[in-house]
Amino acid sequence: MRILKAALAYFLVVFGTGFALALVRVPVLVPRLGVRTAELIEMPVMLGVIVWASRRLARRNPALARGERLTAGCVAFVLLVSAELIVAGLVGSSPGEYVASRDPVSGAVYLASLLFFAVAPALWNARTARHAPS
Repeated sequence: MRILKAALAYFLVVFGTGFALALVRVPVLVPRLGVRTAELIEMPVMLGVIVWASRRLARRNPALARGERLTAGCVAFVLLVSAELIVAGLVGSSPGEYVASRDPVSGAVYLASLLFFAVAPALWNARTARHAPS
């Protein structure tokens, strides 16, 4: 249960931030800069949020071993990908169409960030994360 609660909190922080940033990226940045540039501009912010949220997960759950934090990250990954596909479905795209519509460059960077998202909670030592700035 601790793993699921940690995974859900981690997912909600990262997905919520991504959703909020998309509300700016899509109507403001995409028309001016294009999809690729807009998504690449957003990526450092999202990576910062992933680092912060994954360190927070380790700090707030010191009883979780590294393997349990990795499990939490993988569960959060499944939740994040599922949420992305549900949102894509709400706008009328099938999962295949959604994946095919991704820009090859920013899509590859996004895929790498998803993999980092999954493993990031296991990267931090709970004791070290506790003493790091919030």
